[in-house]
Amino acid sequence: MANPDITMYYFEQNRYIPNHPYLPALHYKRAMENKEENIEKVFHLNNWKNSWTNGVFPYHHYHSNAHEVLGIKKGSALLQIGGEGGSKLIVKHGDILLLPAGTGHKKLTASPDFEVVGAYPNGVEYNLKKDVEEDLEGVQEEIENAVFPVADPVYGESGPLAKMWRKK
Repeated sequence: MANPDITMYYFEQNRYIPNHPYLPALHYKRAMENKEENIEKVFHLNNWKNSWTNGVFPYHHYHSNAHEVLGIKKGSALLQIGGEGGSKLIVKHGDILLLPAGTGHKKLTASPDFEVVGAYPNGVEYNLKKDVEEDLEGVQEEIENAVFPVADPVYGESGPLAKMWRKK
């Protein structure tokens, strides 16, 4: 796997989507475009577990207690990250999207074959929060206490994540 083209996204709180106060969302373009059948296996080898395969919800949501990696297994989609008015990005098979705890995300459109593999550092059980006021209470502490990954989900301990995410 060659080093990917990586874009970083920083967000402030947006309505009731807290976003992460200092970690950027990362979009690794074409990181695994020739490895679609192995995305989940690679995540597991790098201790990103509790995985699932499906799509992305068509409403703004986030996980306050867990960082999340999304590997685009098939197809493509237009996602919005950071909440309403956040960044819109096109993801394609082989792309990897790393979302720090609290980062809002939503599927705007997708190809019919769109399929994603999601996972979490150390296989933590993630929660599901929506863009509503009642879900915002107490999440800042959960975001700050989310299990910090020891390895990049694709490239392992010496991968780009180690340079781009720093624990405060």
